Amino acid sequence: MAMFTYTATDTSGKRHEGSVEATSVGAVGQILARQGLKALVIKKEVKKTNVLDIFTKAKKVKAKDLVIFTRQLATMIDAGVPLVRSLATLQSQTENPVFKKHMQEVSKDVESGTSFADSLAKHPKVFSAIYVNMVRAGEAGGILDEILKKLALQQEKDAKIRGKFKSAMTYPTVLVGITFTVFIALMTVVVPKIGKIVGDLSGGKLPPLTQAMLGISNFLTTFWYIHITVFVGLSIFIGRSLQTEKGKLIRDQLLLKAPAIKIIVIKMSVARFARIFASLMTAGVSVIESIEITSKAIGNKVIEAELLAAAKDVSNGEQFSVPLSKSKIFPPIVSQMLAIGEETGQTDSVLLKVAEFYEDEVDAAVDGLSSILEPLLIVVMGGMVGVIAVSVIGPISNLSNQI
Repeated sequence: MAMFTYTATDTSGKRHEGSVEATSVGAVGQILARQGLKALVIKKEVKKTNVLDIFTKAKKVKAKDLVIFTRQLATMIDAGVPLVRSLATLQSQTENPVFKKHMQEVSKDVESGTSFADSLAKHPKVFSAIYVNMVRAGEAGGILDEILKKLALQQEKDAKIRGKFKSAMTYPTVLVGITFTVFIALMTVVVPKIGKIVGDLSGGKLPPLTQAMLGISNFLTTFWYIHITVFVGLSIFIGRSLQTEKGKLIRDQLLLKAPAIKIIVIKMSVARFARIFASLMTAGVSVIESIEITSKAIGNKVIEAELLAAAKDVSNGEQFSVPLSKSKIFPPIVSQMLAIGEETGQTDSVLLKVAEFYEDEVDAAVDGLSSILEPLLIVVMGGMVGVIAVSVIGPISNLSNQI
């Protein structure tokens, strides 16, 4: 995708200038034609790279920035402020330079006559398919302010779930890092020195545990360059593999098989599915399109495949609750509640209750996992240090008994 600038005229002969992201000049012409414009000049932008651009690109648009923008925009539109003026005001107030740049382009497109949803769709790294589709539905129904409020709420809930999981895993991650660092330090610095002293005093006769520890220590210190090379190589390989579709699928399959993690992943996925799907249905997006958008937003390839298969069944005339009831991942209560919603015509409100229930379940599951992992890791860390200590203290104790 590249950025193109254009000069075009509408049916009344009025000139319009702007920029659009597309794959080619021909694609730009097609985009303009759909907007009722006739292209006069289309040029591909050539951007000069400087140090400032590199630092700007390194920054990202945070979820918090997007939530604040969405809430403020909803308030301004609800107050009767025109969309173009609202965007210009929010753009001037935005502190994030990356977000400000995106907002400038969106504001420029809207001012030139492009719909708000189409303008947002040109920035997929900032505005997701859920965001764009809900805005499009809000524009079509004349309820953009209400839709933006629902969007902000949905984003806040989503961020809360992810934040809860990350914060709960921070302490165990730090403990793992400390355990690994202490082990390496003991095995490469402390054990070799003490082992040499003990070996000299005992005449080379050491207990099996001490010999094993010294062997591991010798292996780590002698072939350190091999360990570093393997570690760096594996890190790069795993990092690149996780960028591929196959790698993501394998990762998600493993997450859904891990005993303790599996429960949290499923509950997080159900909570996100229920809230996002309900939000899209409230906005008036079709069932099939809502399923497809939601499947990609959950972030798990296994669940995405299940939902896309369900979308095919729905397109063949089945109620969504029927294929969902056959799922090996979604709990039965989800399909049962969805069936009730389909029967009463209140799918969105029923699924919001499901979302609230599973969001509370995620909180409880994360707290439970954290309470289990923390003492377990402390025991593991203590055990490792204890084994090393015993392997060193054992020979010293034998020597003292011989004296």
